[in-house]
Amino acid sequence: MMQSQGDLSGIGLFSHLKQVTESKWESLTDRQKTYIKKGWGVLTYKWRWQIAMNIPYLVIFLLDRTVPAVHQFDMGLLASITSKLPIPAFIASWMGLG
Repeated sequence: MMQSQGDLSGIGLFSHLKQVTESKWESLTDRQKTYIKKGWGVLTYKWRWQIAMNIPYLVIFLLDRTVPAVHQFDMGLLASITSKLPIPAFIASWMGLG
């Protein structure tokens, strides 16, 4: 008996896939399950480190969206700092400071 495509669309497809995956997993031996878990651990090790290393950037991104003070910059402060630096005017103009 064939199932129609309507039965496998949307949530039905997801539940069918989940059921097939669980039945395949349950049919494996304990040794096979151990090997698969170890392999998955090796594959996801770098992913976990990548996520951990990107957490500070995520915090900055969230602050950037929620705290408007992040965008405020005092140009007067920059001018006072650059006026005290012994930088020739032509170099300061190249850097956009003059």
